[in-house]
Amino acid sequence: MSTEEPTDEEVVQTASDAAEGLIFSRYKQSEVRDYDVTVVFEDGVLEVDVYLNAPDDEADPEQVADDAALAAREAVDELFGE
Repeated sequence: MSTEEPTDEEVVQTASDAAEGLIFSRYKQSEVRDYDVTVVFEDGVLEVDVYLNAPDDEADPEQVADDAALAAREAVDELFGE
C-alpha cells in the first residue's frame, strides 16, 4: 500500500464514482430524469451534494440521494485507509 496521500482530483473522482454507482444500483439509467453529483475537496474537507430526479415508485429519491452522498464519503474514507 502506498504511503502517499491521494490527490484532490483522485478524492473528487472516487467520491463522484461512488455516488453515481449507488444511484445506478438503485435505478435503471433510463429511469433517472436528472441527477447531479457535486464534490468539493478543499483543505482536507469533503463536501458532497447529490441531486436526484427519479420516480419514487421503487425507491425514495431523497433517500437514494442521501445514501449516494454517504457512499461517496465512505469511498473517500477507504481511499485514505480509514
